[in-house]
Amino acid sequence: MKLDKREVDIRLVSRQFEERGSEPEMTEIMSLGTLEATENGFAVEYEESEATGFDGCVTRLESFGDTKVVMARTGNVTSNMVIEMGEKHHCIYGTQYGNFEVGVEAQKIAVKLDENGGKLAFSYVVDVNSSLVGVFEIEVEVRPR
Repeated sequence: MKLDKREVDIRLVSRQFEERGSEPEMTEIMSLGTLEATENGFAVEYEESEATGFDGCVTRLESFGDTKVVMARTGNVTSNMVIEMGEKHHCIYGTQYGNFEVGVEAQKIAVKLDENGGKLAFSYVVDVNSSLVGVFEIEVEVRPR
């Protein structure tokens, strides 16, 4: 099945926990974006905003079933994070202050996307030199325009 890039409305909720069990810092954005079928699943792409701290960047979330999500950010900063069940990946995470190498371990991946949109939810732990940076939960709702 080949789905051309299709314009969609995206609602993204991000929660960041400084440590397990702490109160999360939550960000919610609404954005225009695209949805497309890929060889391995689906990809959602959207422009970041000031609210996320990555204004001037485009983020692409590509799902590989319920086992892996690749989160790539391009623009003012670049990142490429692989979130995969049962694997720890060392990834480059770009910020306006520079790039960091981080360890990324998936906790949960749930994909319910098709050509009509749906949901993508995943959570992961990030560490630097084995010290916890945070636990992140991302929920993405995709609706056709």
